[in-house]
Amino acid sequence: MKEGQTIFDKLYEASEEGMARFAKEALSHPTVSEFMKQALRNASSTKGKLDKSMDTLLALFNLPSKEDYNRLLAKVETLQGSLVNLNIKLDRLLAEQAKSKKSPQRKKTSPSPKL
Repeated sequence: MKEGQTIFDKLYEASEEGMARFAKEALSHPTVSEFMKQALRNASSTKGKLDKSMDTLLALFNLPSKEDYNRLLAKVETLQGSLVNLNIKLDRLLAEQAKSKKSPQRKKTSPSPKL
């Protein structure tokens, strides 16, 4: 490494293969891998806390949360399915009714007058 050249300068000059080799070496080092695990755990924990805080804030302002939205969406989809089924049944009934009206019916003949 040249004097005055930082690690970022070195990484910048490295090729794609060199970057892959560097990442592999860095992740194989126990200290770096432990640091990465801890960073991911902390990020996951922070996201969970942020989600809880956001839900609390939304509830405070009486606004729907993502969970509320998903619950409502499921109900709307169920209702939509019921309406589709009802529409299909109604179409069948109307088709049967139209079929029965079209079928020829016998005309009643009036008896001839007796003379």
